[in-house]
Amino acid sequence: MYLWRQLTDEQRAELLEIRRRNQRPWHGPPRHKSTDKKRFHLTAACYEHAHLICARHERMDAFSNALQAALSGAGKHTFAWCVLPNHYHALVETWNLRETARLLGQFHGRTSFEWNRQDDARGRTCFHRVSDRAIRGDRHFWAAMNYIHHNPVHHGWVGTWADWPWSSAADYLSSVGREEALRVWREYPVGDYGKTWDSPETSATDHGEEEEGTSYSG
Repeated sequence: MYLWRQLTDEQRAELLEIRRRNQRPWHGPPRHKSTDKKRFHLTAACYEHAHLICARHERMDAFSNALQAALSGAGKHTFAWCVLPNHYHALVETWNLRETARLLGQFHGRTSFEWNRQDDARGRTCFHRVSDRAIRGDRHFWAAMNYIHHNPVHHGWVGTWADWPWSSAADYLSSVGREEALRVWREYPVGDYGKTWDSPETSATDHGEEEEGTSYSG
């Protein structure tokens, strides 16, 4: 298993630079308030939270790139994303959540097939489900943004956002600047946001979210 903590500072810096050179630009926030609930916080976990994504660091790279491509095809905008060893988060805008769910389900299927071939684990279940939460307004949007970029720190993988190469945090910081990012962090604190979000047995409707909230297998 690939463990980020075991890398030297030089190895981490080299890996971060490679990821940043190949990352797609961060998409800025919407310029108007959304009133039709087309923005969603999506998350998906590996089955039983197994660390399948980080079986090797090349897999983390490949999965992150493939996820961004899948999100580009499934939504209008991807505002933030983050890949962890056993789950991922994305903040997206989409005009058709059902179609987004279908495309991400296909992405999970393709990924599972390839991983099981690589690991000689035919028939293994790799993903439990994807859940969505409708973004209720600008405060919810920015809290979700902070939560996603803070996730690697929250789980103890790194000390700062920019230290984690598999997220949009570095592009976000470069785009808005560290002072503005700090202001947003203070104005829209994470608090208990996502306290049970990573549980594989939890769906959006379990938390009283909007009626659009769903969960689906992939």
